[in-house]
Formats: sequence, C-alpha cells, structure tokens
Amino acid sequence: MSKKLLLSIIVVLLITNVATMIFWKTDNADESIDEESNIDIKKPVATIAGKEISFKEWMKAVRSNYGKKQLKNMIDHEVVEKLAKEQKITVDEKVIERDIALLTSMHGLTTETEQKELEEKWREDIIYRYQLEALLAEGVSVPEADIRSYYDKYNGQYQFEESLQLSHILVSDMDTANKVYKELEGGSRFDLLAKEYSIDEDTKEQGGYLGFNSVNTEFLPANYIDVAKDLKDYSYSKPFQVDNGVAILYLHTSLPKISFSYDELKPYIEHELALQSKNQNLIADPLWDKLDIKWVYEE
Repeated sequence: MSKKLLLSIIVVLLITNVATMIFWKTDNADESIDEESNIDIKKPVATIAGKEISFKEWMKAVRSNYGKKQLKNMIDHEVVEKLAKEQKITVDEKVIERDIALLTSMHGLTTETEQKELEEKWREDIIYRYQLEALLAEGVSVPEADIRSYYDKYNGQYQFEESLQLSHILVSDMDTANKVYKELEGGSRFDLLAKEYSIDEDTKEQGGYLGFNSVNTEFLPANYIDVAKDLKDYSYSKPFQVDNGVAILYLHTSLPKISFSYDELKPYIEHELALQSKNQNLIADPLWDKLDIKWVYEE
C-alpha cells in the first residue's frame, strides 16, 4: 500500500472511528432513536434555562447536518461492494492484516474487546478502499517499469516490523515486586499499581505505558523483549531482575512481522499509479453511473 493511500485511510478511519446511529423518524414513528437509550420522543431531549429542545427539532438538525453525508456514504459502500463482487475484486488478507497492524500501532491502548471491535470496523473500511481504488483504476494501463521503480523506491514503507505494545512496573527490590505481583494476582489493575509503585518517573503517570516497540529496539532493557515474547496478549509477567531494579511487564498486543514481495504488491501499486495518472481522487462518485441509484436527495 502506498504512503499516500495509507494516510488517506488513517485520516478517514480516525474521523469515522466512533460509529453514530441516526434514526430516520417518520411522522407516525413511536420508537426511540436507539432502543438501548430509552429516549421518549414525546419529551424534550434537552432543557436550557427553561427553554426546551424537542425530539423533532433535534432530529431535523441531525438530518440536516449529517443525513445526506451518511446516506451517501452508505450508498458508496453498497456500490463498491456490488461492483467489486461482479468483477471478482478481492483484497489479499496479508494486505488487510498489514494495514490493521499499522492502524493498531497508531491507536494507543485498548481493551481486548475494544480491539476486536476496531479491527472489524477497520477491516470493512480497508477492503472498501482497496476495492474502490481497483474499480476507479479500471482500464488504465501502467508500464511495468513504472511499477517496479515505485516499488524499489518505496519498498521500506510496505514492510511492518514485529512490534510489542508494553507497559511496565519498575520497583527497586524483589520484595516490593512480589508484593505488586500478589496484588495483580488478586485482581488489581496494572496501570493503577504502576502509578502507585513504579519508580520510573517517565511512565508511572501513564500507568507504566511504554507504547509500541519493535523487537529490535535499543531503547528498552535487552531482557524486556525476551520476557515479552513469552507472554500472551493482555497478560503480565512475573517479576524479573533488570539493571536498575525489578520489573513486571504487561503485554497489551503483539503485532507480527509482515513483509511483501514485488509480485504481492504489484496490483496495488498499479492501481495507485493509475489513479495518479488520472488525477483521480479516491471517491465513489464516478461509479454511480454504473448502477441504477435513486435516493431522497436526488435533484
């Protein structure tokens, strides 16, 4: 995947990461905007200094500000999915995993459940964007020499190094470390114990968080990586000796090494270069004419 395309994906994913459900209320609707929220549509949704905002006023503002954009986004996805299926356009699983790994490494801390939900959302958007790119690039010929040259020049950005997302608690002696470990075994939170016990001033206020680190990093004690590699995701180590004290590691997420050959990336580079030659933005609008589409905002 090219750097330009990757950045566009990251920007869109960050914007759309928090899903918003919009209920299209009809005149005779007797339901709430969200079954779980238990909103009574007959009552004001807000009151400010005695002035009320009704459910109808709220929904009108929601539709006005977000409705057209949201509906167009839904249509775009349906268009791309249908055309890609017809033309048997698929996205290599390895490419998807690489993009998910990169997005994960930029996202920060998540629970195991949150990570799974994010990956499901990211997967959908990644597949959509690669299929969209392929559809828009249809019929454009790119010289083999240009594809090879692009790969040779930007080869490094396609590869993903094995990385570990870590936190630690660093204490001065084994007695303290064993005490912390016992509290962990009793169900105490790792980040809170780090704030209470860790002597590492650079990380203790962040709950001991060390971020993502390549397995080849030189910025962590050598045995950190060795210990972390023996852990399962979302688990902690037993206390172990380091140069400046005794440490306990927490492995949040491990991301495997992913590398690509020229042949594996060739079609994706070809699509990217094709769009560049057309000066085509990554939007689905040009594809709408290929299908019979009717929508409420049609002029």
